[in-house]
Amino acid sequence: MIKKTKVTSHNADFLKEVIKISDVQVTVCDQCGVCSASCPFTEEMDITPSNIMRMVQFGMEEVMDTNSMWICASCFMCMTRCPRGMDLSKVAEALRQIKLRKAIDQMDIGKIDKDEAKKLPAIAVVGSFRKLTG
Repeated sequence: MIKKTKVTSHNADFLKEVIKISDVQVTVCDQCGVCSASCPFTEEMDITPSNIMRMVQFGMEEVMDTNSMWICASCFMCMTRCPRGMDLSKVAEALRQIKLRKAIDQMDIGKIDKDEAKKLPAIAVVGSFRKLTG
């Protein structure tokens, strides 16, 4: 049985959010480095996959400023070789979702003139309303 450890972190809410979205118990990662050694894209990343896991374990939101989560190709080499079966691709996807959700890309309908509004695709307007009201 895997023991869940309590981690004192910079931002426990960030850690909880990543765990909730990814459904990966990040705190049980042993930091063995197998994920980094297995990843075919480590050389392109500014931090290694094991560094991603460590930063998330400690609730370090600075991980959101790295390019590594965008480079992960979800090839599952890390999960296949991980002795704990950790799915780092799910963690990377969770980080991408958190980053994209925080991006401000909503349009202000009140600031768009009628002629410009007619040129917008309907899905853009509907999507904006869903974000603003959802």
